[in-house]
Amino acid sequence: MSSQENGGRDSDISATQKMISATWGSIFTTLLVTPLDVVRVRLQSQSQPRPAPNNPTNFPAYSANFAKLPQNLGVTACCREVFWVGDNAPYCMVGTNANSASTISSASTSAADCAVEETQRKTFTSTFDGLRKIARNEGLFTLWRGLSPTLLMAIPGNVIYFTGYDWLRYNHHSPISRSISDTYAPFVAGAGARVAAGIVVSPIEMLRTRMQATSGSETGIFRSTVVGLHQLAQSRGYTSLWRGLTLTLWRDVPFSGIYWWGYEAVRNSLTDFRHHQTSLQHGLGSGSLTADTSSRRASQVAEHHTTTFVDSFIAGFASGGLAAFVTTPFDVGKTRQQVFKHATDDGKPPASLSKVHAAGQLLPEERSMPRFLLHIFKEEGFAGLFKGWGPRCLKVAPACAIMISSYEVGKKWARKVNENRADGSGNE
Repeated sequence: MSSQENGGRDSDISATQKMISATWGSIFTTLLVTPLDVVRVRLQSQSQPRPAPNNPTNFPAYSANFAKLPQNLGVTACCREVFWVGDNAPYCMVGTNANSASTISSASTSAADCAVEETQRKTFTSTFDGLRKIARNEGLFTLWRGLSPTLLMAIPGNVIYFTGYDWLRYNHHSPISRSISDTYAPFVAGAGARVAAGIVVSPIEMLRTRMQATSGSETGIFRSTVVGLHQLAQSRGYTSLWRGLTLTLWRDVPFSGIYWWGYEAVRNSLTDFRHHQTSLQHGLGSGSLTADTSSRRASQVAEHHTTTFVDSFIAGFASGGLAAFVTTPFDVGKTRQQVFKHATDDGKPPASLSKVHAAGQLLPEERSMPRFLLHIFKEEGFAGLFKGWGPRCLKVAPACAIMISSYEVGKKWARKVNENRADGSGNE
């Protein structure tokens, strides 16, 4: 009753209780979807094997790696030296060891087979192919690489994101709830909450992306990545840790707006449908499939926790999947630009990159997000813009469903606890 009188369905739940609900939902969601996120990052940073001649900016390995090529290229694999240019499977150079030059002709076939084998190991054709190859070639626990920074990012990020959205959407003091209609308020509140959360977790997001983009099963990746970020901060200032914030906001702000708009639309439709069915069952006439906002909120507060879980799960899954698919191009652009910047973070750009800058040009990865996405579209078409949409949607849709349903059920539990406390105090 009091929650409706105050104009917000969660006004009787404390901020601490909302934080607890967001925290346990974040932990559960992260454990389930991290493997899909690892595959998504690998797929999106996997370059296309179609470099255009006489145009070095289109060569996927055109980065700081070329300035660091040792004379004895590569690492030993299959008893042969295999060097992966820019760690991209389609471009490998194979040669026999210098000590076995006399056996070049007899070993050429074996070397070619080695290159094919290594290429197949490093090239992912689908989400499930990536899961299988990473688990088999790099170890099962590699699929949870970046779990620690993901948790460090997800918990505070979701606490700020979900509690911030509730405040912006329903609190009387929020400028959004006072000045924007219910039709557009979810989009604006979701975008605003995401900006606040993104500012807080941007450095952790950079750490997570770099860890997940690193292939192989070697140990010490977390430590080496942290050391690399520390060196970056020392050489370019601590504001460089937020250098990926603009890229993140390009992806997350439209996603959050679409997600919350879709979530409330689907959830309200389910609530209206249940109300319509209840009216029919009780002989109250055909009822109406469209209810006003206050009656909807009252119905959602009073509904059983199972209904809350089912409705929020369905709404979160549908809206999360749609928002993930629509914003995949921004996710592709963000991942590629971050991987490129990671290759040049030593502060010493390669001579080849300097020549491009001296000619007054920029590499595609250095352009603004809209121009970079246009470049990807011209070179790779829609397939390039939506690369990784499968693992992204497979990750985001269930993650959104689990997270929002956990959060809503947690708030319902908190409301029940508060009601019991109030009843106990009244009986004393």
